[in-house]
Amino acid sequence: MTGKNKNKKFTTIALVETILIIVLAVPLVRYSTLNAKTGNTVPTINNEPAAQSSPENAMNEIVYQNNASVGGVNMNVNSTDQNITVPEVRKNNYSFYKDKDMTVSIAGIDVSEFQGYIDWQQVKNAGIEFAFVRIGCRTYDDGGIIFDERFKENLYSADRAGIKTGVYFFSQALTVEEALEEADAVIEAIRPFNITYPVVFDWEIIAEDYARTDNISVESLSDCCVAFCERIKEAGYTPMIYQNKSTLLYNVDLPRVKEYDIWLAEYNDEPTYYYDFKIWQYASDGHVAGISSEVDLNVSFKDYSR
Repeated sequence: MTGKNKNKKFTTIALVETILIIVLAVPLVRYSTLNAKTGNTVPTINNEPAAQSSPENAMNEIVYQNNASVGGVNMNVNSTDQNITVPEVRKNNYSFYKDKDMTVSIAGIDVSEFQGYIDWQQVKNAGIEFAFVRIGCRTYDDGGIIFDERFKENLYSADRAGIKTGVYFFSQALTVEEALEEADAVIEAIRPFNITYPVVFDWEIIAEDYARTDNISVESLSDCCVAFCERIKEAGYTPMIYQNKSTLLYNVDLPRVKEYDIWLAEYNDEPTYYYDFKIWQYASDGHVAGISSEVDLNVSFKDYSR
């Protein structure tokens, strides 16, 4: 009796194990067959950071990925109803956009004290029409505000040479109060000058070193963007936000800053950022007559001086 019951028990267990093996094996066989047909391999894990925390930006990222997968570059860079494509066009060694055989972009640069002395008349003769000049920065270690040693010289000489000027401040603000402090410092510094291009909030991630801003939240950075831009607008200037593609997508709440023009930094032959931007910084190693060092090159799709 006991031996028969054991045999029955072992038979039952063996039957159950056989059924489980068959059930588990079927999906694996189907998966292997599918991969054999399609040539697919096991996908790698995507280590990109998650999109912005707000629900609106989560939806925006889905839309961005869907639209970007269409292929090619066809962006609304000037307005919501005008598409400008990227041709193979270079003029005076600078990139330009054309639409319907007409040039619809303006060549520009951005400079700081690190470019040293600049012969702005040569820069003008080389075909550069606008320039962003760094006013100063907030240091990423102790958070102090310092001014660019050559901003006054550059603004005065560029304007005298007939180059339209805007300015940027390299921010490392953590709070609204710090962003407003930066904006007020910029406004006071540029009062004597003829500023016809935007006043830019340039906030960047410090990747190569520890920075006081390493753990800033999407909400806090967006608060800083809005605070700076609103204070600049109140002073009668055109505010703008400078960011690279990654920071825009993953560190800024895009719906909150949609009222402000974007200056995009992306060093490619063609920009891949799908949303609206008005100025594109496409190279950091440009060469322009009148400047002895490498310089950032930009194209603007809007003449802010008008």
